[in-house]
Amino acid sequence: MAGENDTNFQLLAEYSPDVICRVGLDMRFNYVSPSSFQVLGWTPEEMMAMQPLALIVPEDVPALAELAARNLRPGAEASPITGRYRKKDGTIVWTEVSARVVRDPATEEPIETVIVIRDITERKRLEEKLSALALTDGLTGLANRRAFDQALDREWKRTLREGAQISLLLLDLDRFKGFNDRYGHQVGDDCLRAISTAVMQAVRATDIAARYGGEEIAVILPSTDNAGAVEVAEKVRSAIRDLRITHEGNLEGGLLVTASVGVATALARNGGSLRMPESLLLAADNAMYKAKHEGRNCVRTAVLLASKEP
Repeated sequence: MAGENDTNFQLLAEYSPDVICRVGLDMRFNYVSPSSFQVLGWTPEEMMAMQPLALIVPEDVPALAELAARNLRPGAEASPITGRYRKKDGTIVWTEVSARVVRDPATEEPIETVIVIRDITERKRLEEKLSALALTDGLTGLANRRAFDQALDREWKRTLREGAQISLLLLDLDRFKGFNDRYGHQVGDDCLRAISTAVMQAVRATDIAARYGGEEIAVILPSTDNAGAVEVAEKVRSAIRDLRITHEGNLEGGLLVTASVGVATALARNGGSLRMPESLLLAADNAMYKAKHEGRNCVRTAVLLASKEP
């Protein structure tokens, strides 16, 4: 009966598109199916000369090692885990790894582990693409409001934890409703796209630019003091004006599309009373409206004290 089972296993393994391996208690491969060459670029003979964990990207080794250890426990239920394998040509393949322990029928002691390695690279790429789309504004290519809220919450918590500071820019295009009324919404959309590109090029790699709503754009500036934030804000404001997009209804802006920019900076200090990122948003919004009331196409600021985490 055992010989028949071995034959059936061999047939299943050799025709499977997944890589099927048998690993002994000494953590060495006893068998590797031929599909290893198609999936990983290594022949079965080459893989059998290696330690099973040697092919795994180092950062993923602990999770996969824990999977192996967990499956050896009596009564453990096998559960797949994702991890990255290094192919022979140096490229990385995303995989779903399942492991099941084979036990001696008489003693219930482990004999070996059968591992199934499935290539899920295309699935992973699709998941990442869908995830990125879910966090991207379709019109401008900036982060969307959902991504902005997540990033602000994350950076705010880090600021309080580290006792650091964070700045936020909030800009609104001057008299943009009149722009849309005069030139049409298609031209308005083109204008928003051009401005979004200019903003992304003007901010730093560590900053997070998002479409906050309508013609409002927000930029999170982690670990940035007020002076640094004002410098970035002036650069953004100038980049928008330098596009020289005609706006005959914007007299204050010299008949060009311009933006009013509010800058708010929160300092995490003992004794500060602000604990929620909404306070930073409100301060930036107030500073932006101050810029509008004081002539438009300018930058105005606010500084807050947030309560540092104990």
